[in-house]
Amino acid sequence: MKIDKTLPLEYSTQQNQLNILGFWIFLGAEIMLFGTLFAGYFVLYNRVGNGPTGAEIFELAPVLFETFILLTSSFTIGLGIHAMRHENKKAMITFFMITLLLGLAFISFEVAEFAHYIHIGAGLQTSAFTAILLTTLGTHGGHVTFGVFWGFLIVLQVIKRGLTPQTANKAFIFSLYWHFLDVVWIFIFSFIYLKGMV
Repeated sequence: MKIDKTLPLEYSTQQNQLNILGFWIFLGAEIMLFGTLFAGYFVLYNRVGNGPTGAEIFELAPVLFETFILLTSSFTIGLGIHAMRHENKKAMITFFMITLLLGLAFISFEVAEFAHYIHIGAGLQTSAFTAILLTTLGTHGGHVTFGVFWGFLIVLQVIKRGLTPQTANKAFIFSLYWHFLDVVWIFIFSFIYLKGMV
């Protein structure tokens, strides 16, 4: 395996470069998935039937807190990649763990939010609006949950094997995934919550 030491560790082999390109292609498919969910939401958001509207169930304070948590995690994952590029294994692991703990906090808030919606009668079968809302939020939350488990596995590999072209490549690809989830959340916050509150 030929390593190009003029490139960052995550790009240092041809296989690593192909892995990153392949993951960008995968993210293109993920964009289509969430694009479809947003399109469904925009068609169905006012189909509330006898159920509640967004203005009746959305609360700004918890959503702002969720947004702050997730955007902060995007910053810390960036610091983790920066530390990785400077071959600072301890700092990289620390920032990755902070990111994953923030991810767990976000998931706990989202689970509480879902429980609240169901408690007030805004379940999957209440209306077309609540069905597409919970499907969109649940899909994003499922991705974050998967990301937390994936990130922990990468941290364990870095602890065990150190910073190698392979572990750096995996960590960088994970950071792309995490940033993607943050971008999706910005759209959810802007076009579902804020739009739904008016």
